[in-house]
Amino acid sequence: MSLAPATDLFRDHLRSLLPQDVFRDSAAHYLEEPRGQFEGQAGLVLCPDNTEQVATIIREAGAARVGVIPYGGGTGVVGGQVLPDGPAPVILSLERMNRVRGLYPLENVLIVEAGVILADVQAAAEAADRLFPLSLAAEGSARIGGNLATNAGGVNVLRYGNTRDLCLGIEAVLPDGSIWNGLSRLRKDNTGYDLRNLLIGSEGTLGVITAAALKLSPRPAGTGTAMMVVPSPEAAIELLALARAQMGEGVSAFELIHRQGLEFLSETLPDLRQPFADPPEWSVLIEVGLAQGLDPAQALETLFESAAEAGAVVDGTIAQSEGQRRALWSVREHIPEANRRIGAIVSSDISVPIGAIPDFIRAGAGRIAAIGSFRINSFGHLGDGNLHYNVFPMPGKTKHDHQNQRDAIKQAIHDLVQEMDGSFSAEHGIGRLKVDDLERYGDPVKLATMRAIKTTLDPVGIMNPGAVLRAR
Repeated sequence: MSLAPATDLFRDHLRSLLPQDVFRDSAAHYLEEPRGQFEGQAGLVLCPDNTEQVATIIREAGAARVGVIPYGGGTGVVGGQVLPDGPAPVILSLERMNRVRGLYPLENVLIVEAGVILADVQAAAEAADRLFPLSLAAEGSARIGGNLATNAGGVNVLRYGNTRDLCLGIEAVLPDGSIWNGLSRLRKDNTGYDLRNLLIGSEGTLGVITAAALKLSPRPAGTGTAMMVVPSPEAAIELLALARAQMGEGVSAFELIHRQGLEFLSETLPDLRQPFADPPEWSVLIEVGLAQGLDPAQALETLFESAAEAGAVVDGTIAQSEGQRRALWSVREHIPEANRRIGAIVSSDISVPIGAIPDFIRAGAGRIAAIGSFRINSFGHLGDGNLHYNVFPMPGKTKHDHQNQRDAIKQAIHDLVQEMDGSFSAEHGIGRLKVDDLERYGDPVKLATMRAIKTTLDPVGIMNPGAVLRAR
């Protein structure tokens, strides 16, 4: 069944059902995505204030066969928040649904609406002396509903898990306009199908998450950060094993950094202070959070000594102050900005089994070299097997000089990932950018089941049409 545009008549109908402050005059702000690969269709922008208004919008959109594009903070990098073609949709922004509904410190639970910015979720938890550990580069503008819809990862997955692992329950509006009140604070609820985890990660294609009960954690009594130079990716994995053997779940983040990323920082952000005068070939940024009575700096020093004795590290620096800790993290956090300034031909968000990472890095370099001469920046969350594997032009050229090779490079990377039983989308989702990849590499039974779920819950196909699954 084909969709219809959001016409003036449809807008006027909604005006008879919704307050005036729900409507926005301009759609310009909602038509862009960070990487500039898609430009959204201008449509009817609606900013509801509560779940009942969301339900009204979805119900009426279904009746009129108008597509609905859920919009969070707009920070997704796979085009899931914009509709580049087709009939003009409803752009449904939850920015006004930004209230904290409940805080239960003794239960380690925070209930928030979907439009709360991630940094504000973190601040609300901190005000109660608790930690909401989801942390990513866009946390100052990303909204928790979008984080849940994409099952965002970030730097602390190693210890705390993805966003789905940080959520106890959700409230959502389904494609028929019904409201599912699943805001459970329970940690045990074995009463049938897990609708929460069906909607988390569905990228707005099965409904709109309007609120969530989030799982908080105690704040570590002490935090320590170090950057250690390792001779190889194999040594980095050995270092990770040593760190976990010595500190257990105290290891919060373990980030692999390649020399190319540091050289890009020197090239594009020369004022950013780096910890080593000569960029090492491979280094690891480690953060630990330990209980009261344990000294994180001493624990990191002990780790360094034992790793050096084993040949797993050759140099390193341990932060002695909060300022030094922030400086080390600033290096890691600015690598994506340096990448953006250089201009990647292909940016990949892949995962493979942790033990396969060294083989992937070596084999990937060989397959890319067979296509041409390029620079590769391979970095990311080694602790959970997630690498950002990005291919760049040689100095003096730009990504536009290699547009005819882009598809070949991407396929070479994803073919290798498939051979190693990995994933071509580790944490960014499918959106519209990777629909072809999902069809190429996805398990046929899984794809058929996904299509059956989509058809059952959203028979008209109004929810984020063309995202994750190709629109029919």
